[in-house]
Amino acid sequence: MTFEVKNFEKEVIHKSHNIPVLVDFWAEWCGPCKVLGPVLEKLSKESNGNWVLAKVDTDKNQELAIKYGIRGIPNCKLFSKGEVINEFTGALPEQAVRDWLKKSIPSKYAESIDKAKQLLHNGNNIDAKVILEEVLSGDLNNDEAKILLAKLLLFEDSEAALKLIQNADGSVEYRELADSINTIAELIHKTEELPDGEVFNYYSNAITDLRNKNFDGSLEKFIDVIRRDRMYDDDGSRKACIAIFKYLGEDHPITTKHRREFGSALYV
Repeated sequence: MTFEVKNFEKEVIHKSHNIPVLVDFWAEWCGPCKVLGPVLEKLSKESNGNWVLAKVDTDKNQELAIKYGIRGIPNCKLFSKGEVINEFTGALPEQAVRDWLKKSIPSKYAESIDKAKQLLHNGNNIDAKVILEEVLSGDLNNDEAKILLAKLLLFEDSEAALKLIQNADGSVEYRELADSINTIAELIHKTEELPDGEVFNYYSNAITDLRNKNFDGSLEKFIDVIRRDRMYDDDGSRKACIAIFKYLGEDHPITTKHRREFGSALYV
């Protein structure tokens, strides 16, 4: 859906509380605007109603242009819940706009995902799993839901977890979580023979603790390995610690307990 804005407060601010509104600030004399405009209109038609495109002629709406700090056009601002949540300036190629939209348009399942995250934070994994599965039943490509569900499934069905994060994108935070899931899955299913060395037992026992979700004991042993033989199993203990920290979260008590010891072990 595309429309020329006549009442910004009603058609953009108010409307954005129900659906994201992408505002294209443009002008008739602007060559790049004429290049970007058809791209935006095409993508708007393909959006399946996930967002709408509003066009604002800056020559006819100079007060709006000043209010929103338009210094160059085309300028596209994405409104959600009455606020600008992202923007870009210039006539980006179609694929670049697609990528930007994928990362910027809030999911209509955002509230459900927030609820699932709160349940996870409170340790209610069963209800969180139900919500995340419901989200994915309506939006198979929701990367945030896929990665959060993969985190839940990692120790009970790592194959399903790895399948969920395959090709998942999302924010840096969730890409890092996906990487940690992949690293932990490789460790808990490590089948090749471990290298010989004085830290063999420490490292093997650390993996066993990890399989049993004894993160405290696992981190303690991995950090001990770092102190004794940093490069054992291709720096495996450092990689394991980072993965566990990301999996648990930086504010988790076990993460905060071991972060300092981990840092000091790296530079002994």
